[in-house]
Amino acid sequence: MPNESYKELDSQFGITKAEQSVEAEVVVKEMQPTDLSTIKPDDTTKDYRYVRAQLYDIVEKMQESLNDAMDVAHESQHPRAFEVVFNGAKNAADVVDKITDLHKKMKDLEAEEVKVQQTNTQNNIYMSGSTNDLIKMLKENKDK
Repeated sequence: MPNESYKELDSQFGITKAEQSVEAEVVVKEMQPTDLSTIKPDDTTKDYRYVRAQLYDIVEKMQESLNDAMDVAHESQHPRAFEVVFNGAKNAADVVDKITDLHKKMKDLEAEEVKVQQTNTQNNIYMSGSTNDLIKMLKENKDK
């Protein structure tokens, strides 16, 4: 039931009881966690390209906003407007820094993949000497 103090406003604006009651149905869907086993190795490159594109898009939008904010700051000569511009410039620089970090992380990831591939290599070890020399060496290493 509507509050008594709003009856006068309701009559002023021509609101009827039927307009006051609104029924809505809320549907809530549960999100399923991502199954990490379904991620393919080529998804890394795909994700890298997507993140990189998003960061570039953010930088471009921030640059447009900074230009507009700079125009406002120049016209108003208000210190707060210049503060907003400087904070925006710092945030844009942070996004550019994230792009650099993204490149570094991708390079590290690629180097790690190469390292994993190289650790599976077995080198043949050659020793010149007699079995007595080998036994002596093993005893010396054991004593150390």
